Amino acid sequence: MDTSKFIRQSETKWEAPPHGAMHVPAIIFASERLMRAMDDKVFEQTCNVAMLPGIVKAAYAMPDAHWGYGFPIGGVAAFDPDQGGVVSAGGVGFDISCGVRLIKTGLKDTELEGKKQALAEALFHAIPAGVGSRGALRLSPAEMDRMLLGGAQWAVAQGYGTADDISVTEESGRMEGADPDLVSDAAKHRQREEMGTLGSGNHYLEVQRVGAILDATIAAGFGLHAGDIVISIHCGSRGLGHQIGTEFLREMAWAAQQHQIILPDRELACAPINSELGQRYLGAMRAAINCALANRQILTQATRDVFARFFPSASLSLLYDVSHNTCKLEEHEVDGQARKLFVHRKGATRAFGPGHPSIPAPLRRFGQPVLIGGSMGTASYVLAGTAQSMSLSFGSACHGAGRSMSRHQALKQYGGRQVARELEARGILVRSPSMRGVAEEAPEAYKDVNEVVDAADRAGLARTVARLEPRICIKG
Repeated sequence: MDTSKFIRQSETKWEAPPHGAMHVPAIIFASERLMRAMDDKVFEQTCNVAMLPGIVKAAYAMPDAHWGYGFPIGGVAAFDPDQGGVVSAGGVGFDISCGVRLIKTGLKDTELEGKKQALAEALFHAIPAGVGSRGALRLSPAEMDRMLLGGAQWAVAQGYGTADDISVTEESGRMEGADPDLVSDAAKHRQREEMGTLGSGNHYLEVQRVGAILDATIAAGFGLHAGDIVISIHCGSRGLGHQIGTEFLREMAWAAQQHQIILPDRELACAPINSELGQRYLGAMRAAINCALANRQILTQATRDVFARFFPSASLSLLYDVSHNTCKLEEHEVDGQARKLFVHRKGATRAFGPGHPSIPAPLRRFGQPVLIGGSMGTASYVLAGTAQSMSLSFGSACHGAGRSMSRHQALKQYGGRQVARELEARGILVRSPSMRGVAEEAPEAYKDVNEVVDAADRAGLARTVARLEPRICIKG
């Protein structure tokens, strides 16, 4: 990317002043090296977002930003419904409420010795993964609607987990305002057999070792210690979310003209928040959030069942679950005044600072856990939201490393079996139904997650707490 397009506000903050039809600046948080390596499309898409009606303060892109559909992946923007603000399906993404949950096991890395191979096989057979994967659960139409209303709370009521899980899940495991009646029959049909599945792409279940503690106080508050074994689950709302995104993007593109919205890019299709279409999308999107929360909860119980066979005394407890493809109504201070805003985070994670009432009480004084996923052979990270982030980016941070290479490019350069063999030589076991998928997700296809996390920390978006190293990866 040509950095001359920006005014450098700090070591990690780059601002493009409003020009053309932009209502607000475009701001990217990144190191100089990350900035120069970004595609110019990130600049173009962030500026396009800044042209949407009712946008507040700025259009933001996180350090892991790369080209996406409409919004850049890593994009954040807030809209005021009282100022003609819009909701954009492209600002949420197709995999609605894709997110990460981190589970503590109480085990140490040494306890995996002699069991790792067998554990990897057991997890692979217990966790359905890959394109078109099907779970053991079949939902009737009535049960589907109850799941879309209840989210993880519904799953726990069905025996998948405990009330303690709900207490440390974003939105207490259930997104208010969901309306299953606004979810199409096609979307429900796609999801009927997909509950409790990982899906494909960059989704995974990973057994990890806490390799380093980078903030001892917060790590202790989160219950993390060097050498601990933890489990990350990364997935979303599967076919249901994708169908909702597809249907509403089509409808919003057609309706924009009716609302006299000039779209700089058709992929930014949107509708006024207070319009009938905007409210319908929000109701369906919230139902998809609940679907994703329920899905990760079911996967959590399946993981517990596997671990119980190998480690009968282990107690798997949830640290936190957070989504990174959402639009949520939140209160933020703008120019000294509290305002109710609809905050889009596409490939970006909520990162509220210490004391925020939305953070579960046991974690509140440390800041919200921010869970940053790596890619099979690379580290993942636990961070904590900061007070500074609330004013910098509406309490938002990056969500992963961010792709540096398209899946097509990765396929041309890497072979899945080769990638798996190289990782196994490093002590990382990869199990996947698709070697093509492993090649597409080769670690080299992503930015340096260490640099991305360092940039987020130095920008003040979130504070680095712990580095996690992969031991077993079940890949979609």
